[in-house]
Parts: sequence; C-alpha cells; structure tokens
Amino acid sequence: MTKDIFLDFQQAIVDCDPNSHKSILREHIVEHLFIGAALKFLWQKGLTDVEALRPEFDVHGYDLVMARGDVLRHIQLKTGTTKKPGDVSVPLALAEKRSGCVLWIGITKDLDIHSYYWFGGAPGRRLPPIAQYDPPLRSTHNKEGIRPLRNNHRLVPKDEFRPLGNSIESVLEKLFGKLVA
Repeated sequence: MTKDIFLDFQQAIVDCDPNSHKSILREHIVEHLFIGAALKFLWQKGLTDVEALRPEFDVHGYDLVMARGDVLRHIQLKTGTTKKPGDVSVPLALAEKRSGCVLWIGITKDLDIHSYYWFGGAPGRRLPPIAQYDPPLRSTHNKEGIRPLRNNHRLVPKDEFRPLGNSIESVLEKLFGKLVA
C-alpha cells in the first residue's frame, strides 16, 4: 500500500505543470532572457554604459538593479503565462527605493517573451503610492492551515500596470528615459 502511494506521488510530480512546480527556475530563466535582451539591444545601439546587478536574495523588494548614467533602477520582476497581469503583490520595501519599479513579463509555455507591463514612475521617481492597497495573502498555509497576510506587501490592482507591448526598447525607455549615446 505504501509503495502505491509513493508511486502515485511520483506520477503527480511528473504530471505537474512546470510553470507552477518549477516557478523559481522559470523566473530565473526569464530574468536572464530579459537581461540578455536589454543588454543586446543597448549594445546594438552603441550604448554600453549600463550595469546589471543581481542581489543574492530579494529581501529588499527587488530582483535586479540596472544603472545607466545617473539613473539607478531597483526592479521587481514578475512573470506570467497569461496575456495580461492579474493583481500583483508588490513589496513595500520597493516603494522606498528612489526609482523602484515592477516589470511584469508575459511569457509562453516555451518561455518566449510576448509582452511587458509596467508599474513605476519616471527615471529618478518613486513608485506610485501603494500603501492604500490591501496586503495579499501568503501563497502557503501556516501549520494551522491558514494563509496569513503578507503585511510587508500590497496587492496592486492589475489596472495600475501599463502595457508596453513586446518591445524591449519601450521597457528600456521606461527604465532610463530617451536612449541617446
């Protein structure tokens, strides 16, 4: 009987959608694809004065830091396989960064990027206010089976995200302003 349960569990893992079961791996792959596309585009434009830095872990609300000239961007990356983002959990710590922003990247099941959505201010400006939004629930349950609130996050409504199409140039202009050498 125990062996049957184990085999059922193994099959459930095999049958599981990798977009949820391997979501951290998926996010890391998309992060690398985004950084590569951004740096490649800038290179092709003759713009090599950009830095891309990744924190060891995202305790301060961002996944990536990009800098060009005097613009320093703390970027929270979100990914999804839908056409548009839903409501997005945004860390309050990101709102304290001078040029914090959230970039939602829409991807196919094969990890091709099909769209970008933006939540942030102009270069050098903070996020639009988020403190008025409700805190989201944690994705996991505690030992009592309850999903507690994530009090250090706010659930930003999907309507706050602006579509940027699938152009890496439009993303880079949101991040850094007009792209001139």
